[in-house]
Amino acid sequence: MSGEDRDLPGARIDWSLAAGVGRRLTRPGPRTTGYTLTTAREELTTLAARAEGPVRETTGLADGLPVPTASVLDRPEWIDAAARSMSAMLGGGTATSPGIAGRVGGIQAGGLLALLSGAILGQYDPFSPDPATGADGVLMLVTPNIIAVERSLKVVPSDFRFWVCLHEVTHRVQFSANPWLRSYMLDNIATISTENDESGAELAARVVGVLRSDKPREKGVLGAMQLLQTPEQYEAFTRLMMLGTLLEGHADHVMDAVGPLHVPTVDRIRSAFDQRRQRKQNPLQRVLRALIGMDAKLAQYIRGKAFVDEVVATVGMARFNAVWTGPDTLPRPEEIDTPRRWVDRVL
Repeated sequence: MSGEDRDLPGARIDWSLAAGVGRRLTRPGPRTTGYTLTTAREELTTLAARAEGPVRETTGLADGLPVPTASVLDRPEWIDAAARSMSAMLGGGTATSPGIAGRVGGIQAGGLLALLSGAILGQYDPFSPDPATGADGVLMLVTPNIIAVERSLKVVPSDFRFWVCLHEVTHRVQFSANPWLRSYMLDNIATISTENDESGAELAARVVGVLRSDKPREKGVLGAMQLLQTPEQYEAFTRLMMLGTLLEGHADHVMDAVGPLHVPTVDRIRSAFDQRRQRKQNPLQRVLRALIGMDAKLAQYIRGKAFVDEVVATVGMARFNAVWTGPDTLPRPEEIDTPRRWVDRVL
């Protein structure tokens, strides 16, 4: 990271403190024996490697590239990894940030990491180096959370674990086959994170202007981002949302394409998991979901999968893969819900 990058807001968060706070606040996960936990970790490592073959065959991506080993973690280990990733992504480097603001930000970030540590099943992190190879990108699987969900859903553990691996390995394949995605994300994150020179009065005037405008606005967290960000920041945020929608929808499409051939109980798993996504939450849970953008994330899965399903059904996977050519071939907001417009423009 350059010296300029270190002036980003994320650089003033004490990520070392955030990791420490997160580790103290996180809950230990479901009660299980050491043998069960060790067995699950070993199986997840094996399944992540096994998933690579069918994912590559289905997507037509990453053929011939080496298959990295997944990092199978507990919740505190995931918090440490996530803090390192956020520090690298936002320009914080490895050192802690001095001053009260950095410590306050670290405490707040630690609380969020603790909250997320109980929800993340798996994650592909394109910003952190693989511990085994040093190359950019590492696939993480959080064992206690996977065990907790498979117990809650009452599904076959080995089938559910492979099903989760299919989704996360698809993300690894996406980035391995298309290295430009990482720099594209970093460029947009830098735009979003850069502080602007607006005064309070200028910010208020811009927000009022947006509220009075006839232009359509998003709801919830996305609407708040639209109000608070400058036009340049919101454009970058929108680009990231469109990329995230594509990545998640593509991974869900691959799961459903590969699952019936390799996961005997996939129909039961998909049904149970979709019901879990849509179940009602108490008011506190709804507030927390809104704050961390979980509802927006769910919309990404649904809209993105519908886009990929329709395009692949129309033109096939090989021609769909034109989407990975570069930033100009990514779907635009108006194309996500009308895939034919993307087909007409790109193909």
